[in-house]
Formats: sequence, structure tokens, C-alpha cells
Amino acid sequence: MTEQNQTTEQPAQDENQIMAERRQKLALMRQAGVAFPNDFVRDDFSADLHSRYDGLDKPQLEAEAITVSVAGRMMLKRVMGKASFATVQDGTGRIQFYISRDNIGEATYAAFKTWDMGDIIGARGTLMKTNTGELSVLVSELRLLTKSLRPLPDKFHGLADQEQVYRQRYVDLISNDLSRSTFIKRSKIVQTIREVMVEQRYLEVETPMMHAIPGGATAKPFVTHHNALDMPLFLRVAPELYLKRLVVGGLERVFEINRNFRNEGMSTRHNPEFTMIEFYEAYSGYERMMEMTETLIRRCAEAACGTTVVSYNGREVDLSKPFDRFTITQAIQHHNPEYTDAQLADAAWVTAEIKKLGEKLPPAPGLGSLQLALFEACAESKLWNPTFIIDYPVEVSPLARSSDADPAITERFELFIVGREHANGYSELNDPEIQSARFMAQVAQKDAGDDEAMHYDADYIRAMEYGLPPTGGCGIGIDRLVMLLTDSPSIRDVILFPQMRRE
Repeated sequence: MTEQNQTTEQPAQDENQIMAERRQKLALMRQAGVAFPNDFVRDDFSADLHSRYDGLDKPQLEAEAITVSVAGRMMLKRVMGKASFATVQDGTGRIQFYISRDNIGEATYAAFKTWDMGDIIGARGTLMKTNTGELSVLVSELRLLTKSLRPLPDKFHGLADQEQVYRQRYVDLISNDLSRSTFIKRSKIVQTIREVMVEQRYLEVETPMMHAIPGGATAKPFVTHHNALDMPLFLRVAPELYLKRLVVGGLERVFEINRNFRNEGMSTRHNPEFTMIEFYEAYSGYERMMEMTETLIRRCAEAACGTTVVSYNGREVDLSKPFDRFTITQAIQHHNPEYTDAQLADAAWVTAEIKKLGEKLPPAPGLGSLQLALFEACAESKLWNPTFIIDYPVEVSPLARSSDADPAITERFELFIVGREHANGYSELNDPEIQSARFMAQVAQKDAGDDEAMHYDADYIRAMEYGLPPTGGCGIGIDRLVMLLTDSPSIRDVILFPQMRRE
């Protein structure tokens, strides 16, 4: 019994045997004429047809005689004597074909019975309702457009394991409605971000992805080599320094939806290449950047989920209320009330507590960086609803403006939701002499063994010397935002082709 009898229980065939049978069918198609035709014109999409005509009853459809031209992948097939049904999936959804030997002819009907699940077919016909009320296409012309040589996964179980999902995303998208919905939502989120930025009079720009000097973030870069110039280049870790050069040049509100590359570890929250939006606005600061961040996230939630109260991992996340704000020490004490002010002000005590919690000591010296390490160890994962952590220490914020009230801290925030960082922003440091000194301190850290510390960027200092206006800047991780708004546990679930080890 061959594979086309999809409704009959039968022993599972070996995949190689199935492919051999399908290749034999393709060989016969080649002998008969053009095996992969490209002359079928699709005029209609299944979702549009359901939206317009699901409300009409059977007599109304018969009276209107609506002609359609539909194409897609055959996902279900029921052969029943002189008439059969097929369910076809296009990029918008599914629709049923009613295929009668009397309507399409003996030869085409006989050929259809040999077609396989996964084949891509096109049909012309008129809309009808079946006796059960399902909108269907009464087919008058049927074409096989692309022969599928590999069998689709079992319709009830999908791909066998998660690694296959990531490696063979094309199959996952065919067979998994939830996965397809996730990436449609991702597209809506990115589109919404663009809409909000344009409404706020930002200009979308593109900056280099290969840098002579990696900068804009404390991260380890990927290194490549340009043969013609005979020089090393680095895949960008962030577009920040180029975007601020544009603000110097008079483009006062700029944004870039950018791909960044960081040669770091991989986890459910980290992929070596990831997508962010970074935006910069002259004559603003970190307060304005927090307002913009709240606006962007709420608008994206509304576009993707239809609500600003979403569910993640079985718990509610309320994005509708003003986001909480804590300093690093306030957040530590909020979730660990046993810690006293005196203890958190004692570098030796904080160092001992970090070690007791089994965490590594930070590479940057100073009480502020120790407090940040303690925050990451004992408070960060507890920040479920949106929370801005503000006023980061200078030693871990080399590009941020110091507070006028306390030069040891900067006007910087990070946004945490469901215990994860989602955004990082600050009032930009626009004093070129202080920035030069900060770069030199980073170089000293790099020389001491911190391979994530920044390089000295002389051209960026030169740009600043022309005058960078007071500026606010922010970066939001789009992958993590999509994870939140699609209830996805891993970053690989929201990246179409995540990085994997070689098969």
C-alpha cells in the first residue's frame, strides 16, 4: 500500500523508501512535460476568503458563484471514490478543496490520487459550503506545482525533537501553527517599533556591521579579516558610537534595528547574533528614554497580543502600569530586607556575600560594581513585573553621563521583566575629555585581562570634540521582547535560524 492513502492505518514506511517512491513519481512527471511549472497565477488567500465568506450560507454562495484561484501545500487528503477532499495551507491559513472526477476530468483525478502530502498544488474553482458548513473550493482546474520529495512529520507530533525544530525551521513552520504564529507576531512587533519611532520623528539609519574598532558595549567581538585592505575587522557588538556620530552631524533623532554579534556563551537567553533597536535623541536624557521604552513595549504588546497584560510561563505580567524604579541597593533590599545599609556600603562585606552566593567577583574595581554583582546574584531574577534599575556605577558605565548630584553614579537604567534584562539606556556622556579618560580606563582593564572591556576609539573622540549635544540613548533587545510577548521559554524559539553546532 503506497503513501497516498493517508486516511488508512498502515505500518510506517522507511523515509528512504518514501523518498524513492516520490522520486519515481517526479521522474514520470518529467517525462510527461514540465515538472515544476511556473505559470499558475494565485489570486486569493485562504484567510481573506474565510474572513469574507464564512458568514454566507450554502444557498448564498451558490447564488453568488464566487470564482477563486488558490494555491498552497497539501496538508490533508481524503480520497473517496469519485470525489475527494484536500486541505491546503498557504501563508495565511488553510482552506479545503472539494475535488470531483466529473469536474476536473478522469486523467487529472487519477493523477491527484497519486499526489502526496506536502505537495504544492494550485486550483481554480468556485466557493461552496459542505453539508457540515465548511467553506471550500469546488475545484474546476487542479495543478501540481511542486513535488515534495520528503515526507512531512507526523501531524500529531511534529518534528521529533527540539534540535530538529531549530535546524529545520522550514519544516517546523510548515507543520507547527504555534511556531508560525510566533514569527508572525515577531514581524508585527518590529513593524510596530518602526511605526512608533517614525511617529516620534526619529530617522531610521544604517551603520556599519564591520568595525575597525569594536565599541559601544562591553563584549567580546568576533574577528574577521579584510583581504584587500589587509586589516582585521570586528563584527559589531553595538552600533552606538556610529549612531552618536550621526547626532553630532545634526541627525538629532536616529534609530537602527540592528543585528549585533558577541562572541560569548549561549543559553536560553543568549545567541551569538541577536537583534536590537538602538535609538538616540538630542536634547533629552535617561528620563525621556525610560518614557520611550515604556511606550514602545506597551505598543508592541497591543500589536502582538491585543492587550498590555500578558502571560509568561503561567504568570501574569502587567505592562499597563507605570514601570517600577529602584536603585541597585534599593532593589537588593526590596527582595532581601535582611541586608542593612551599613552592610551594602562595606566593600569587604559585599565581596564576602558575593562569594557566599557562589558568584564571580566583577573585573571592575569599586563598591558600585560589587553592589551590581550582588544585585545580579540575589535580586535580578526576582524582578517579574517591569522594573527600571537606575543609577549605575561609573566603573561599569563607560559611555554614560555621571550624575551631577553624585559623580560616582551615572544617569543610566536597565529594564528588567520576568527576571531578565530587556533594555539598557542612559544620558550619554558628551564631554570628550572625560570620555577619553574613560576609554583609557577600559584599555587598562583590557590589558589586565578583561577581554570584554572597550578599545580606545580616537575617531569617536574627534567626533565628540565637534560637539555632541545633550543626548539620551537606549537599546532594547528585540529577541527577548518577542520571547516575552509570545510566551517563549528560549531565545531559539524566536530566532528563525538560531546558531547551532555543525551537524
